[in-house]
Amino acid sequence: MNESTSAARTSAPTRRSDTTRRAILEAARERFAADGYERATIRAIAQQAKIDPSMVMRYYGNKEGLFAAAVAIDLKLPDLCSVPRDEAGRALVTHFLHQWEGNEVLTALLRVGVTNDAGAGRMRGVFNGQLLPLVRGLCPDPEQAAVRAALVSSQLLGLALTRYVLCFPSSVGLHPEEITAWLAPTVQRYLTAPYPGE
Repeated sequence: MNESTSAARTSAPTRRSDTTRRAILEAARERFAADGYERATIRAIAQQAKIDPSMVMRYYGNKEGLFAAAVAIDLKLPDLCSVPRDEAGRALVTHFLHQWEGNEVLTALLRVGVTNDAGAGRMRGVFNGQLLPLVRGLCPDPEQAAVRAALVSSQLLGLALTRYVLCFPSSVGLHPEEITAWLAPTVQRYLTAPYPGE
């Protein structure tokens, strides 16, 4: 057996494994988004992925492990050092709108985050790990970064909840440029304005 034949045989199971993992994660995201964490079952996810439930357990261990993998999120936050400081709010809102539009993973995480402790913890982890360092680099006093990041999150997640999860008609109907015009000044204030009372 030559080297190319051996490599082909070795890579075939790897490709099948990757395909199976992708199918499981896609099904899990859909089920978590539609049913929530508590009601989504390994059996339903496996059925949607067209595999045996034991395969889900083999790859992810349990539902909590599957959920963590399904909603592993990189917000791909922009480098705000490359934009003028007074445009940081606009850049951040624009980025989040681009990220949320049609993103089933973020929608699933938000749906589960408002109904389940594990989902809420995962959401906090994403924002603390990714948004907080960005805010810390922008705000006048890094000791205020956690409060400012929480306020920025309240605007961005509030928008996401009303636009992508609850689907308020007046929120869904807004053009992204309108949303940016409304939210950017508030987010900018949270990022860079003097702390109230100082």
